[in-house]
Amino acid sequence: MVVFRIERRSGVPAYLQIVHQVEQALRMGALAEGDRLPTAAQVAADTKVNPNTTLKAYRELERAGLVEVRQGAGTFITRSLAAPGSEPDSPLLVRLADWMRDAAAAGLSEEETAHLFEVVRARMYPVSPASVTRS
Repeated sequence: MVVFRIERRSGVPAYLQIVHQVEQALRMGALAEGDRLPTAAQVAADTKVNPNTTLKAYRELERAGLVEVRQGAGTFITRSLAAPGSEPDSPLLVRLADWMRDAAAAGLSEEETAHLFEVVRARMYPVSPASVTRS
């Protein structure tokens, strides 16, 4: 089950934070098809947001085709956004986590680690001149 965290100072409406957190959980494989989301009352109790805020987020997720509301039963995930290999026990994810632990153990900051990751990503997925748009 997902646990929502609302950052009140972020400037992002609470309902959008809920939507983004569900989408992120779907991408990471933390939520899967058939999983039930917490009720609006549960989210309200945990986050101190109005239950209508959660209902608005769930309606947005339903419009996006990610959840289905079943009267009397709850709100359920209808499809995943997880890319192949993004499951929590995926060998690629495990190796990436190991690499990040190694970077931290070597004394690299989060910013330095992100920079290294970006350097390698740019080498692996270079931008072709045809895909660059001119302003």
